[in-house]
Amino acid sequence: MSNPSLLILPGDGIGPEVMAEVRKVIDWFAENRGMAFDVSEDLVGGCAYDAHGTPLTDETMAKAQEVDAVLLGAVGGPKYDSLDFSVKPERGLLRLRKEMDLYANLRPAQCFDALADFSSLKADVVGGLDIMIVRELTSGVYFGEPRGVFKEGNERVGINTQRYTESEIARVARSAFELARKRDNKVCSMEKANVMESGVLWRDVVTEVHAAEYPDVELSHMYADAGAMQLTRWPKQFDVIVTDNLFGDLLSDLAAMLTGSLGMLPSASLGAPMANGRPKALYEPVHGSAPDIAGQGKANPIACILSFAMALRYSFDKGDEATRVEKAVEKVLADGLRTADLLGQEGVAPVSTGEMGDAIVKALGEV
Repeated sequence: MSNPSLLILPGDGIGPEVMAEVRKVIDWFAENRGMAFDVSEDLVGGCAYDAHGTPLTDETMAKAQEVDAVLLGAVGGPKYDSLDFSVKPERGLLRLRKEMDLYANLRPAQCFDALADFSSLKADVVGGLDIMIVRELTSGVYFGEPRGVFKEGNERVGINTQRYTESEIARVARSAFELARKRDNKVCSMEKANVMESGVLWRDVVTEVHAAEYPDVELSHMYADAGAMQLTRWPKQFDVIVTDNLFGDLLSDLAAMLTGSLGMLPSASLGAPMANGRPKALYEPVHGSAPDIAGQGKANPIACILSFAMALRYSFDKGDEATRVEKAVEKVLADGLRTADLLGQEGVAPVSTGEMGDAIVKALGEV
């Protein structure tokens, strides 16, 4: 039986630095847990443009379609600001999402106890927080037609269309229910069924999928604006939240900041199952390429390492090993190790990117 395959796309800025620490984690699992991966590496973003004149070559795109999972670092930087829109580094990432049809965007919001004071909310409100927002990623108001800026009489009119089909809603709902079964078995679906017909359809389809396929999962519904309020009042009432593209964009950023550290958070974008039953998948840290600190050893590798943990859990069915990675991160933070972005007012000397990665690898054998 062949090893699971993983395509690594470090990208630009701090991407190669944080990805180097992920490679240490991958090597640890091969050496200590008998979990070997067939790892290949390629270019995406600005570095791909520098080498090939395009942010993503057809050959790299084909590799991404064939492997079990893709792990991406970060793309972009001011060096590429003057490029034509069609070849900007971000177009490489967008092409991956579109052609792989990655319709379910998973954005966890997890607050490690050691970092609870970093949140703007009280520590007892966010301490131990672990929720997952599932955002529909390939439809809704960002893609609906008609759209554009038009002239009507003597003034301009901006139009965007919120459009969803039953099948688009059903497939992202299934993703949320499947995730909930691996967590605390609760899903809250958020929309605006009180004022939007697309919200009415969303609520109806999610309810139908639940009744027919996932009656064992606890399902609740909430208007998205009320959901935003509840996320800041008592976020630990939620487990998995599923919502549309627009509301998911807003609510996931809100939830990310509950943790007090946007740079700590991983993400995953999942698509339809492949022949082996695994979903097409792209994993990436939420943070950007941070060109101002690239090459200085200041970057925090935790978000990228946790993105690999998500791959273990959702692409490779290695939930116990994913938990091992998360516990290792939790341990090094509890031990007081901090990269520069996590210092706050503690006055602790920062560790480098490599030192944080080494500490996490060491902790993998101790947790």
